[in-house]
Amino acid sequence: RNRPEGKVLETVGVFEAPKQHGKYETGQLFLHSVFGYRGIVLFPWQARLYDRDVASPVTEKSENVAGHGSKEVKGKTHTYYQVLIDARDCPHISQRSQTEAVTFLANHDDSRALYAIPGLDYVSHEDILPYSSTDQVPIQHELFERFLMFDQTKVPPFVARDTLCAWQEKNHPWLELSDVHRETTENIRVTVIPFYMGMREAQNSHVYWWRYCIRLENLDSEVVQLRERHWRIFSLSGTLETVRGRGVVGREPVLSKEQPAFQYSSHVSLQASSGHMWGTFRFERPDGSHFDVRIPPFSLESNKDEKTPPSGLHW
Repeated sequence: RNRPEGKVLETVGVFEAPKQHGKYETGQLFLHSVFGYRGIVLFPWQARLYDRDVASPVTEKSENVAGHGSKEVKGKTHTYYQVLIDARDCPHISQRSQTEAVTFLANHDDSRALYAIPGLDYVSHEDILPYSSTDQVPIQHELFERFLMFDQTKVPPFVARDTLCAWQEKNHPWLELSDVHRETTENIRVTVIPFYMGMREAQNSHVYWWRYCIRLENLDSEVVQLRERHWRIFSLSGTLETVRGRGVVGREPVLSKEQPAFQYSSHVSLQASSGHMWGTFRFERPDGSHFDVRIPPFSLESNKDEKTPPSGLHW
C-alpha cells in the first residue's frame, strides 16, 4: 500500500499456516499482521491477559482503586513473543511510535536516565503470520547474528546462540512481560502492557520506574482521531495525580480501515513500590463529535527481588 513509486515487490519467503495451538519457536520468521514488518522470534513469554470485554462467571466488585466498579477480571494465559524487527522495515511503520526500541534504566554510572536496545518488540501470538525463507540472514538487525545462527538441520533453521540465552537470563526481570490489560469502548480497543524497570535512589528517596506499551485499535470502519489523553495515577504512598494533554507522544493518530492501529510506549515513576493507572482517551469523529475511550486500569508492581539494572549496551 505504501510502496514508493517505481519500486517492485520481491519475494521474501513462503507463508506457513498460522498455529492455532501451541507456540512458535525461537528462530520463527514472521510478518506482523497489523504493522506489516518482518521479524524473527527470540523467545516466548507466557502472560496473563486481563480482558475486560470478557465477562467473568462470578460478578464481584473490582479491587482496583480506579473505581471502574465493574466485575472482577480473571486473567487467562496468553502467549507473547520477544522479537527482532527488520531494520529495513522500521522507517515504513508509520502507525508506531518508538517502535524500534525497548527502553531500560541506565546503569548508575551513566548520566542518562534511559537507554534503548533498538529493534525489539513484544508481539501477541495472533499478530504473527509465519513464513519460511532460504536466506541465511533473512532479517537485517545488528543483534541477529549475535543472537541466532543458521542450522539447516533444524526447523526453523535459526537457533539461539549462547549469547541470546545469557542475555535473556541476565535481563529477564526488565524484559519480562507478565500482565496484559485490554478493554473496548465504542469499537476502540485499548491494550496496555506494563513493565517494571527498576528503582533509583534520588535525594535520599527511592524512585520506582515503569514503562508501558499501549496499542489503540479501531475495530470499526468509521475514521476516528485521537485528540486528548486523561490519566489518573495512584501511588501506594497515597498520592493521586491527574495528567491531561493533547494526543500521545506528540501525535494525534488517525485510526482508519486502512491503518486501524497505533502503538506507543511511555514511562512513569512513583515514589512508592506500587500503584495503579487508569484513564481515558478522547476521540473525534468526522462530524466533529467526541467520545471517551476507557483505558483499562492496570497495576504498577515492582519486582520483589531487586537486582542490578541491566547492561545491554556492552557486548
